[in-house]
Amino acid sequence: MFDFDKIIERKSDKCRKWDHAFVCSRFGNVPEDFIPLWIADMDFTSPPAVIDGFQRIVSHGTFGYTWCFDEFYDAVIGFQRERHHVSVERSWITLTYGTVSTLHYTVQAFCKPGDSVMMNTPVYDPFAMATERQGVQVLANPLRVEDNRYHLDFELMEAQFKAHQPKLYFFCSPHNPSGRIWSVAEIRQVSDLCQRYGVILVIDEVHAEHILDGQFVSCLSTGAAALDNLIVLTSPNKAFNLGGLKTSYSMIPDDKLRQRFRQQLEKNSITSPNIFGVWGIILAYQHGLPWLDELNVYLRNNALYLADAIKTHFPHWKMMTPESSYLAWVDISQDDRSASELTQHFAQKAGVVIEDGSHYVQNGENYLRFNFGTQRHWLEQSIERMLTHYK
Repeated sequence: MFDFDKIIERKSDKCRKWDHAFVCSRFGNVPEDFIPLWIADMDFTSPPAVIDGFQRIVSHGTFGYTWCFDEFYDAVIGFQRERHHVSVERSWITLTYGTVSTLHYTVQAFCKPGDSVMMNTPVYDPFAMATERQGVQVLANPLRVEDNRYHLDFELMEAQFKAHQPKLYFFCSPHNPSGRIWSVAEIRQVSDLCQRYGVILVIDEVHAEHILDGQFVSCLSTGAAALDNLIVLTSPNKAFNLGGLKTSYSMIPDDKLRQRFRQQLEKNSITSPNIFGVWGIILAYQHGLPWLDELNVYLRNNALYLADAIKTHFPHWKMMTPESSYLAWVDISQDDRSASELTQHFAQKAGVVIEDGSHYVQNGENYLRFNFGTQRHWLEQSIERMLTHYK
């Protein structure tokens, strides 16, 4: 029904992923015909229902100030109920200007300089940026690798809670960059520790819609996280390729936490939404699920292709099974070259732009991250180029 193999010309978008000048500023002298497999931005057009809705708004021709009207809340509540089988109350929901900026506001709201924020490493680098830019310390809790899969170290976690008394715990569920889906038991154990030591649990569920292997459990599910110290951050941006709209939302069940959070948003004048952002959420959540379901089948096949290609052609590398998202996390510790050396080599010699794991706060130095949220054609071309220039 939807053609995900269709090549989309993206350089005219001026998107960071495909812009030659921008990519060169990050990766050095990259060939003009490069293939970008780096930033978490898919190369597919958004669902037709979203595009059609935007065209109606553009045709109408007025782009004035708007607000969070009933349809926005109804869309979020309905989507969370249908997709993740959780009951969300309207009062819990607060619209924000993107998850990354919301991490910053959250640290501002609940921390002061000298405090600390726990996070499992390696992890999405803006977790650390949001922390350190407020004069707050990163408390890294390294993930353990067993059978090429990440696991939480609860014993170390509790010792760190006791010793450092962090104010917040930034928990990525599913995990970025590996795609690991945490079980309800794991989420509950994290929540119990946070309650025991008076830590606010901030859960990023942005990658929850692309489920490739297993079943996602929302922290709002029965038996998962406690609700009295919980802040959930999510958006449709990764799921429906709407990242440039910079629109997201939080779900905070506790009245006192929510009030303090909203006060900080008001201090930063986060008050009314982008008209395309709020309608993007509504259109995607109400009409985009058939597209999303087909896309996930395509992404699953891309993941299988990439895993087989790496196993066949780069036997010293080990790709973790991406249980969610469209990002592959590949251990290259047995290679003769470091991840940063390989990244530079492939970008400048093969024109294949990938990221090395040193950007993911800590403990990712021996990994590469591939974005397979693209047409199969580009994946196949990338493997061919990498093979040609590997030695």
